Amino acid sequence: MRNNLVIGLLGHRSSGKSTTWNRLFEENVRTGINIRSLYLTQTEYIQVFLVSGSPEERETYVGEIIGEQRPRIVLCSMQYISDVSETIDFFVNNDYFLYIQWLNPGYSDQNTTAHADYLGIMNRILSLDSTFSIRNGKYDPASRMQEIVNFLYGWANSRNLLLVDPS
Repeated sequence: MRNNLVIGLLGHRSSGKSTTWNRLFEENVRTGINIRSLYLTQTEYIQVFLVSGSPEERETYVGEIIGEQRPRIVLCSMQYISDVSETIDFFVNNDYFLYIQWLNPGYSDQNTTAHADYLGIMNRILSLDSTFSIRNGKYDPASRMQEIVNFLYGWANSRNLLLVDPS
């Protein structure tokens, strides 16, 4: 059993990755340098680290973005380009379970149907300790966001990582 979790949103530029994070946090969010609280219910929350702009777009190694913190849960945008392999390797090498949603087609993709995995990323992720799904980034993010919340709740609850707001 992996001790850490990465929730990854994979897609082209403007595919809906940041929109998903913004809706999840109910505000516009950006990558920070600190762990932040993510409410999964009205009173229960978890501590997460957010990498909103993908390491690939930033041309920065994800390990440099996260730093020495090694958070238990990371939410990470991942751009669908060959360099995403470095990001995946970081999480695999640091004992993270991969939960990946591929936004295919993405919100701004010209095609309305899913395109082929010409980089072989899907097979690579499926060969690892992971959960992988393909979601249409052109649709409202509410359902894919709820899938993430449900997965996070179950994963965090089974590891006693849920915190309760005393108010």
